Formats: sequence, C-alpha cells, structure tokens
Amino acid sequence: MGGVAERYYNGFDDWGDAFDAAYSAGSHDWKAAAATGAQMLLQSGCTAAADVVTDIAAAGALHDAGLRGIAYWEIYGKKNSDWDATQAQLVRQQVQRIPSPPGAGVSPHAPYSLDVKPLLEIPDIARQEGLRLHIHLGEAYKERGLRNRSDDWPSLGVPNFSELRAQGLGVSSTQFVDHLGVLGPDCHIAHGIYMDEIDRAILRSRGTAVALCPRSNEIIGLDMPPIAQYLKEGNLVAVGTDSLSSSPSLELLADVGMLYHIAREQGYGGADLHERLLHAATLGGATALGMHVGHQRIGQLVAGAAADFACFEVPTLNAADGIASLVEDGVGRARRTVIAGTTVWQHEQTV
Repeated sequence: MGGVAERYYNGFDDWGDAFDAAYSAGSHDWKAAAATGAQMLLQSGCTAAADVVTDIAAAGALHDAGLRGIAYWEIYGKKNSDWDATQAQLVRQQVQRIPSPPGAGVSPHAPYSLDVKPLLEIPDIARQEGLRLHIHLGEAYKERGLRNRSDDWPSLGVPNFSELRAQGLGVSSTQFVDHLGVLGPDCHIAHGIYMDEIDRAILRSRGTAVALCPRSNEIIGLDMPPIAQYLKEGNLVAVGTDSLSSSPSLELLADVGMLYHIAREQGYGGADLHERLLHAATLGGATALGMHVGHQRIGQLVAGAAADFACFEVPTLNAADGIASLVEDGVGRARRTVIAGTTVWQHEQTV
C-alpha cells in the first residue's frame, strides 16, 4: 500500500480511488507489512505508537516488536440497519484477539463512515471494557462547521452525518460525534484540520487530544491543520504520521519539522515553539494514549517512569539548540532506541 503515497492527490476522492485500487489489487500480507512498519518506528526513535488495525493478522505488530502503545481495532462502514448485538459482540471478540502488551482500543473510523447507532454504541463498548478510543475527525472538508449551525438538529433523527448535511444543516462533525458521546479524555482524534474555534473548544472541554499528521494531509491534498491556534488556545496536541498509504514514511520527526514551519506561517511567534513541539511528540503522544500517568507512564524522563527513550545525534552540546535542531531537522538522526531499559535498536555506526 506504500505505493499510494508516492504522489500527491487532489483531495479525498482522488486519493481514495488510488487507495481502493491498491487495496483490491492482489493479496496482501498484512502481518508482514505491519511488522515492517513497527521496525521502521524503532529505527526512527519511536518507543510507542497508536496503531489502527483493520485486519486481525496485523494486530500483533506492536506486541511482536516490543513497542508500547495502543492497538486500535477499527470499525468502518456500518449502517444502522446492520448494527445489532451480534456486531457489538464481534467487536469485543476482535479486541480480545489483540495480544497484550501493549494496550488495546477501539476506533470508530470517522463520522462520515458510520451511522448514528454504531457511533453511539461503539464508545460504550470501549468504556465497558476499559479500552481507549480513537477516531478520524475534521480530516475531510465536508466536516467543517457552517454558518447555519442549529441547536435543535438532534431532534431531527437523521441516520448519519451525511444526511445531516444533505438537509442543509451546518453542524460540524465535531459537534455531531460529541453529541453521540464519542469524545472524552479516553479518546484522541487524528487530523483535526477542519475545526474552528467552536470545535477546538469542544476538544478542550472534553479533554480530547488531537494528533496532527501534516505530511499525510499534504499527500492527500488537504489543508494544513491549525497548529498555531491549537497551541495558542491550549489544546492537547500530539503528532502522528498516518499510515504509509498516505505518508512517505513513518518518521515522526518529519511531521514535527513540518508542523514547526506551518506554525510559523500561521503566525505563531512564541520562542517556546521548539519545546512545545517536542512536548507534543513525547508527552503529548503519551497523553493521547492515556499512558502519561501510572507505574509504566511514558513520554517523560522522570523518576518512576518507564525507561523508554531514544538517542539522537545533534550538532551541538547546547540543550536549547539541540532541541531546535531535533525539531526542525531531526529526520535520520536516531542512533539508539531503548524500551524498558533495553536497547531494541541501534544505528550500525553506534558504539
């Protein structure tokens, strides 16, 4: 599927056609592909990840590589008419097949790919089982809020978000899924591009983190996320790469570097930008996964936290300059990756 991201697209429909063609062309070894991706993460200095799983054969990738994080079982394309107790039980059974460690979660794909009933019940399943939640939100232009937002739309009984828009209502997808109980501190979203001040405030009020994936957005042909506003307004921010079907690599620091330039272009002038983006890539990611607290907390170098870290080569001994170098130009600088105090990968030239 990586070949899909070898060119740029003119939006979701254009990219989706290429994705569908690649997905349906021949057989795929999802287990091997996921294992390769996990090794790419280790080689880039990542110690934990949110892995969205659509084929159960790939569910053990984080576990087999010794990575921490959450493997999210994704649910896609379910209608009100075909969602019942059997479907709910199937979700529970699939999640139980995800090997532990690391943790498991549930991912209702997006507000436009699921009807109201599954979007309402899937979060309940996750919370009943003590699992994390993840959803793609604000990634498509059609999800943006329009001027004619209405407070009485829930009484209309629409079956899905697309029908809401077909009736001319300007409610955003963020308002839509929030009404259904999807958002919360146990949930993080991916992308968050088409979100205005109302939507961003909803995320803050729910304690929901947003993982920004600018390189994927660029490949697909979308706008850039409002990183400057997220930082200024105090949203919980993390960084993601998305999959290799829409991103040229799994190098998290490539997305961090891109976010730096986007933030400056959007008018963020704070001298703390390097530190805040490093925070987003570390403790921000841990917070999005709910792994920033507890005995095995990650994303922080403090007494009592898990001994998970990576070593990078930077051209300076000054701490501030080193952080700046890592944020703006960190790709390919990883030299050693350590999880639970054990080196799980090191560069061939590292001694």
